[in-house]
Amino acid sequence: MSEPRIDGGARASDDDALIDALSRRLAPVRRLPAPWLRGLGWFAAAIALGLAMIPFADMEGLATRMATLDMRLAALGAVLTALTAAVAAFQSSVPGRSRFWALLPLAPAALWIGSSGLGCLRQWSVPGTDLADAGEMGGCLIFLLGVSAPLSAGLVLMLRRACPLRPNLTAALGGLAAAAAAAALLVPFHPHNATASDLLAHLVVVGAIISANTLAGGRLLAGK
Repeated sequence: MSEPRIDGGARASDDDALIDALSRRLAPVRRLPAPWLRGLGWFAAAIALGLAMIPFADMEGLATRMATLDMRLAALGAVLTALTAAVAAFQSSVPGRSRFWALLPLAPAALWIGSSGLGCLRQWSVPGTDLADAGEMGGCLIFLLGVSAPLSAGLVLMLRRACPLRPNLTAALGGLAAAAAAAALLVPFHPHNATASDLLAHLVVVGAIISANTLAGGRLLAGK
């Protein structure tokens, strides 16, 4: 019995028609801006949020606090940490980019934490200033959590447009950026100089923000 002949020309024609039909449904892919531009875009949004809150800030108290070098350096370190961590997060979201981008915010973070620690040492030299008022501290912690939440959400939404192969690392960097930005925005509202108990509480909140971003943001970026 002879085998049925397969018409190769007809099959090729059907394949070409299928490919043509599928290609007509394709939409052009919009290329994402460079990671550093996206990082700057998020950072600009954080600055805009800070400017919107300026009318409610204690500018007189801010001027007094900024008169000390350690407070100025701590504020500068927080700002630079927010910027570099955001850029590192966007860099890490691009497949093929080196994981060493995660080291970018380390130096600014060391400046931020180290200068805050120097402020605590300065306060310890003054009797009765090693503890912050519980109410004031509670307000600061609520501020940090409240401000970091929308900053984190916005950053995760922007990062989801890429394809991070290390979602937990990307989310952790995003959490660091949001926490540092919230700390920088807190400076005009902070009712007192840095104290040991104050710094410890802030570090706990910053750690909680980074952990929450790593857990929740990592799952979102991984598409789970």
